[in-house]
Amino acid sequence: MARRRTHRISTITLNTGRGTRATNHPYPARTPVLALDFGALSVLVTTSAGDQVTGSDVAFARQLAREALLFARSVERSFHGLPNGRGVAA
Repeated sequence: MARRRTHRISTITLNTGRGTRATNHPYPARTPVLALDFGALSVLVTTSAGDQVTGSDVAFARQLAREALLFARSVERSFHGLPNGRGVAA
């Protein structure tokens, strides 16, 4: 999935915590939707077309899964082993 690098003009930060969740919604008649819920805000991740999946969609899904796993490991590493059970920023 080669994309031309563009200069970032803005960043949106969505903090995790109580009430946040990620949910996969598979559908029999259309492509799946990944919902990321942050309280009053929802982000829906879908494929480039609602009725078909491209090679780029598969590549992005794999990249997303890989990066989500690395994120989870980093969060766990920051949390585990602390006597008060609360994470610290490293």
